[in-house]
Amino acid sequence: MNHVVVVGAGLAGVRSVEALRARGFGGTITLLGEEQHRPYDRPPLSKGVLIGKTDSTIVDSDLDALEIDFRPGVSAKGLHTGVVETTEGELAYDGLVIATGARPVRLRGDGPQHVLRTIDDALALRALLTEGARVAVIGAGWIGAEVATAARKAGSTVTVVEAASFPLATALGPIGAHTASWYAQAEVDLRLGITVASVDQGGLTLGDGSAVEADVVVTGVGVRPAVEWLAGSGIALDNGVVTDEHLRTSLPDVVAVGDCAAWWSRRYGRRLRVEHWDTALGAPDVAVAALLGADAVYDPVPYFWSEQFDNMVQYAGYHDGARLVLRGDPAAGGKANWGACWTNEDDTLAAVLAVNRPRDLLQGRRLIEGGQRLDVHRLADPAVALRDCTVA
Repeated sequence: MNHVVVVGAGLAGVRSVEALRARGFGGTITLLGEEQHRPYDRPPLSKGVLIGKTDSTIVDSDLDALEIDFRPGVSAKGLHTGVVETTEGELAYDGLVIATGARPVRLRGDGPQHVLRTIDDALALRALLTEGARVAVIGAGWIGAEVATAARKAGSTVTVVEAASFPLATALGPIGAHTASWYAQAEVDLRLGITVASVDQGGLTLGDGSAVEADVVVTGVGVRPAVEWLAGSGIALDNGVVTDEHLRTSLPDVVAVGDCAAWWSRRYGRRLRVEHWDTALGAPDVAVAALLGADAVYDPVPYFWSEQFDNMVQYAGYHDGARLVLRGDPAAGGKANWGACWTNEDDTLAAVLAVNRPRDLLQGRRLIEGGQRLDVHRLADPAVALRDCTVA
């Protein structure tokens, strides 16, 4: 293997480049980036750039020292055996890392709508979040909540429209209902159980025929893996690039990482695609090991976090089918301090949610990794440390 091409210059792509060199690969590495920017982190876009804390989130990686052929502004258009078709012509490879990430979903309508995926998106949106601006946010998920938080800090008037019956419905299920009060406390008009019919000039038309007037519309209803360029390539696709537990794809010498990779989890016995920073950070070393002939296994406990309305919300694990144990009282007065645990049938921990309880997250993640059985009754007591809930 003399030439490895990495398609996608986000965090997953640049960490793949670093992993190749760290594992002793001395051949040519070409890094293709759809954007003109050097690789940068995406979480700070909503947590830092949007509220004015920083203007840049460039990853601290010396591409020159790594001797990388970095090609910004170059996109992949197609793939056939040993060759990536790009906007600048064909590029042959011996090994390929697919790290093309995901693209935000946009809604129908002829009105302007902003999304938050790139540094350019964040800077353009920040300029519009001003005192008195009327901002309509579509979606009360992670991004919607963080955009609403930033808009209120800027003094904008904010309306959030969510099709589900409560915030964070996709990510957390009914437990997300306990975050609805945060919107009211921040003086955000949260409208639940309402769809958006169209994005129009001057605002939104809702599914019930009513309208929301807005100077700025932000759409935060999710993303789709950016894999359309792989159609007809022989790469198996199913909600992203299908990989095994080593992050190998259905084609030899091709691996996938980051938001576009749907990998097999031994821990959870199912395929997962996780759109968060922790995946982009940890997966590349395993993928590169597989590309170079080793058999490392990627089987993390998924983790992500969100800062919304002055609350730190952290989650680790995967809770589908697990039993919910509420930890603390979400309705208690004062600053939010509660969480939730989800347990499997054998009383091991499947997932943990921590609201302003970082110790719960840290200890819970370790318990998930270790697979210890827990006393479910003690779990419900927020005064008991999670590490003290294990059963001998």
